Amino acid sequence: MNRTDRLYALVEELRAVSPRPRSARWLATRFEVSVRTVERDIGALQQSGVPVYAETGRTGGYCLDKAHTMPPVNLTPAEAVAMALALRHLDGTPFRAEGRSALHKLAAAMRHEDAAMARDLATCVHLLGDGPIPPMPHVLGIRRVLRIRYADRGGTITRREIEPLGYVGKPEHWYLVAWCRLRGAIRAFRTDRIASFTATAEVPPLRRLRPEDLDIPSGDAVPLDLAG
Repeated sequence: MNRTDRLYALVEELRAVSPRPRSARWLATRFEVSVRTVERDIGALQQSGVPVYAETGRTGGYCLDKAHTMPPVNLTPAEAVAMALALRHLDGTPFRAEGRSALHKLAAAMRHEDAAMARDLATCVHLLGDGPIPPMPHVLGIRRVLRIRYADRGGTITRREIEPLGYVGKPEHWYLVAWCRLRGAIRAFRTDRIASFTATAEVPPLRRLRPEDLDIPSGDAVPLDLAG
């Protein structure tokens, strides 16, 4: 279990037994880490604003104040990524730090499976340029074979089946990077030229999107950070 998943699991464990405490030793055994690691994790949660406090005494330990925490949030992975993208519009404003803090709290409150899927989806999103990005395309986050009608530069429509691999956002346009079954190769589709799309029930085979597949000079495309 990585640290992000463990922080989420710590919050859920303390929420489940609140207002009763859990000792650091009990939590260390539960998550198969040292007591020192638990204490560092609790400190990180407190610094991020999670209302965890310590009760002293023989039966003491760490408690979570339920009155000041949110229940599990039913954000979808795509919604979490959308929020991370929205934070890009706060760059240069006084609210950038507050926006990052809010996203961190929401991500920590998501279900473990959804949070993991959101992080996985975020790694498929790359941003180019420092300017504002256009609205997020509807196809973002769909992990199925898509049937699309696509218009080329001249307006000619072709019908294709594609396997989505990743997304590149520029200040002017979004591109869906996918394996095109018509061409038998990776292609980048400008999302505003996708005239229509249908998500099939077919789950495509796993293909990893490599940096060289994006055909972008190294260092120019910045992966999306779900932490804001």
